[in-house]
Amino acid sequence: MSTDENIEVWKMKKLIKAHESARGNGSSMISLIIPPRDQISRVTKMLADEFGTASNIKSRVNRQSVLGAITSAQQRLKLYNKVPPNGLVLYTGTILTNDGKEKKVTIDFEPFRPINVSLHLCDNKFHTESLNQMLESDDKFGFIVMDGKGTLFGIVRGDSREVLYKFPVDLPKKHETGGQSALRFDRIRMEKRHNYLRKTAELATKFYINPATNQPNVSGLILAGCADFKNDLGQSDMFDPRLQAKILNVVDVSYGGEDGFNQSIKLSYEILANVKFIQEKHLIGKYFEEIKQGRGKYVVGAYDTLEALEMGAVETLIVWENLEINRYVLRNGVSGEIIRKHLNKEQETDEGNFRDSVSNVELEVEEKMSLLEWFANEYKRFGCKLEFVTNRTHEGFNFCRGLGGIGGILCYLIDIHPFDELSDDGENNDIEISDDEESYDTENHDEGVNYDAE
Repeated sequence: MSTDENIEVWKMKKLIKAHESARGNGSSMISLIIPPRDQISRVTKMLADEFGTASNIKSRVNRQSVLGAITSAQQRLKLYNKVPPNGLVLYTGTILTNDGKEKKVTIDFEPFRPINVSLHLCDNKFHTESLNQMLESDDKFGFIVMDGKGTLFGIVRGDSREVLYKFPVDLPKKHETGGQSALRFDRIRMEKRHNYLRKTAELATKFYINPATNQPNVSGLILAGCADFKNDLGQSDMFDPRLQAKILNVVDVSYGGEDGFNQSIKLSYEILANVKFIQEKHLIGKYFEEIKQGRGKYVVGAYDTLEALEMGAVETLIVWENLEINRYVLRNGVSGEIIRKHLNKEQETDEGNFRDSVSNVELEVEEKMSLLEWFANEYKRFGCKLEFVTNRTHEGFNFCRGLGGIGGILCYLIDIHPFDELSDDGENNDIEISDDEESYDTENHDEGVNYDAE
């Protein structure tokens, strides 16, 4: 996936995490998912009918909450003339905050890719299961289903599938009666097979290579069919080498066309589910390899990573998707000095972090933002690629637990601490990594690090 797609996935995960645990009284929370090509007018009529039904609820408190949620949904839908290309997700209702107070919430957004689910539920919680299912497999995979009757090109992404193009072919059989010699007939047959393979290879390049970047637009490619055509295509010189490198599996199916497409998806499910973890292992493995080689083209921790970003030296910024560090912009009301700090939850409880170290003046909080959100907004300014990782793989767990969940691979060697080789507390910042990458020791790289800038 591109960096922009990674950010969209992270934003949706953040939204789900923030609202899936929210609870309300009775059935005052509405979950509404409208798929593409549906009609806003149909949903509006459905809500109007539901409003009439909800008016008969005996409990006054519950009735008012439900009617209020339906009214909020109706008002928000008036902002849309038609359903967006990827569908529309709407959550609205009255939730209970941690201190027991009621709070009205209305959230509407277009998913980052088409969502082929229709949902309308009134409950005491928001239903995010469909969004979670979308995020379970957020990579795009290409399918080429090829047999003696034609070829189908398809895309699978999450729980959605799409047929990009299909074309039939009329190939002569191995034997023909009368009218021509066996050698001539065999030559014609092989020529038509060759032309069929060439056309399929050309169309594969058209559908699975992004012309803007000249790189594959899929995370992997599955070749399927009930004859030898799929094997011939994968080994052919006419097949783009960039796509050959993306082949994940070659499967035998009993049918061609859309039936073969569905069967090949089922046969490749396990492989597709593991691709994201393989990519994450490769990314973090590359990062650990830079550390092991000792060339210095890496940074660890918030302080060093942010300094390297300001220098424009970071090629790939790697962060844990659940990193809990906030970025503060503080002002000294006396001197007017602006101070930026990056604090974890524990450091936020220390009042000393919000006072000037010299004059002890209390600092005014001008801005507070999640560091991850700041990265998502600003990474382009630093000219780097942003990658979010999980802690569900062995490599990801070691990166998040041992190295604080933030680091980067550098474009070139830089010297972040030119005047001293020791950290502020006098301990060495070197990192030791075993040859088998099984254990990692790091000093002075906590999850939250103060970072001051004039």
